Amino acid sequence: MVEIKAVDYTNSKQANELISLLEAYAQDPMGGGEALPDTTKATLIAEMQKRDGVYSFIAYKDNQAVGLVNCVEGFSTFAAKPLCNIHDIAVLDGHRGEGIAQALMQRVCEAASERGCCKVTLEVLTGNTRARDAYAHFGFKPYQLDPTLGSAEFWEYKL
Repeated sequence: MVEIKAVDYTNSKQANELISLLEAYAQDPMGGGEALPDTTKATLIAEMQKRDGVYSFIAYKDNQAVGLVNCVEGFSTFAAKPLCNIHDIAVLDGHRGEGIAQALMQRVCEAASERGCCKVTLEVLTGNTRARDAYAHFGFKPYQLDPTLGSAEFWEYKL
């Protein structure tokens, strides 16, 4: 059985589990394939804790942390309501295919609804077919306004 718990950033056990799960994701090819910088690991929890619009959930199976989702609240000007962006979602390699991502997404959607959000967004690599299939199974789909104009893309400009 999978249990989903909201992360209390002041709880050192949960904070360490979050960092450990995020580190495993970062080292996975779909997370970039590189370890998190030491400065990130040292400051991440404190920085997340400062922001009311940042929240996380950990999935536990047999009391072991096996999955993580980090959310960042944004704002939709078209709906004049907050939105929830799933910034990171990860399941440890030995636990993929067990419905853990589905349970995490369900909890995120419940929390987003409780917060008055109009939608939940995420980004996924086109080559990450396992994740794309999981998201589609849940009901996510690429964003588009007019099919003749194509789907939206996620772009970035690093500072």
